[in-house]
Amino acid sequence: MSETTTSQSTKPNWRRVVAKYERPSLARSLGQLANTVISYFALLVAMYYTLNISYWITLALAIPAAGFLARIFIIFHDCGHGSFFKSKRANRALGFFTGLMTFIPSYYWSHEHAVHHSSAGDLDNRGSGDVWTLTVQEYLELPWYTRMRYRIYRNPFVLFGIGPVFTFFVRYRYWRRTDSSRARWSTIKTNLALVGIIVAASLTIGIKAYLMIQIPIMLIASTVGVWLFYVQHQFEGTYWERHPQWSYVREALEGSSFYSLPPILQWFTGNIGFHHVHHLSPRIPNYYLQRCHESSSMFRRVKRVTLLSSLKSLTYRLWDEERKHLVGFSYIPVFLKQQRLGRESSPRLD
Repeated sequence: MSETTTSQSTKPNWRRVVAKYERPSLARSLGQLANTVISYFALLVAMYYTLNISYWITLALAIPAAGFLARIFIIFHDCGHGSFFKSKRANRALGFFTGLMTFIPSYYWSHEHAVHHSSAGDLDNRGSGDVWTLTVQEYLELPWYTRMRYRIYRNPFVLFGIGPVFTFFVRYRYWRRTDSSRARWSTIKTNLALVGIIVAASLTIGIKAYLMIQIPIMLIASTVGVWLFYVQHQFEGTYWERHPQWSYVREALEGSSFYSLPPILQWFTGNIGFHHVHHLSPRIPNYYLQRCHESSSMFRRVKRVTLLSSLKSLTYRLWDEERKHLVGFSYIPVFLKQQRLGRESSPRLD
């Protein structure tokens, strides 16, 4: 048996399944880039010309424009994983360009997102690129003011209303002291380029027209983006585990959602609903995720999350380590009662 054959045979089955889809197609990538970016800019032009007709028409056009911006984010996301083009330089260049369109510093985001992929579902390694999630016991052990802050953060109005505005307009404009110099420069270069775009818009179409077009698009697209990121790991039956028991494969297949969306929404979101496949192999371009999912029986066992069933995710606030389920704040009295009964039933050592 040849060395190559031996190497292939010793790979885990899932690696052999995904390996066939990890090579990007230049034609598919360029085609997706063209039908997305050109359509987006065409809608921007249409929105500008409708400003003098009716702003309601402008706002109506902002909805499909936001859909194309969400699709641009998926391209940006693939560039961050190095999966959109074979060339690293091409991925970096396009990642910076699409990052400007979505108001995100490309290197800073891709680095943080890589940490998320390596630790999602790991209870001992939370905090980087994740939705803040506490266990029930952790929540009860916090001081009242931190519990209040957590409740405010997990409120849907904050999470999907204030949160996207803060994240895309404020959070990505500065860096933290712990960030590397490359991450800092990524933020600085993005901010300077955005200032240049705003100045250019002010000198051409005017700052008022620019804001009337850009703000509604960003508000819609960022809210959709935060919701997608939220439901990708906060759904009924998701997977969380302490690090010694944590499994990369289980997190992908059980802790990353198979979000089954209607075809039009699946297209605009770049197949990101096949998030279980993406977490198993971030090297797969978005346009091959569905094909990979349909290629193997192991993916047919993955629980499907529908648009309707995903709404239940709005009620989840905490992780119950004992039951291994996401629960709401209303579960806390039940949890405390179970703890009390458990202590009362335990044998006393006198």
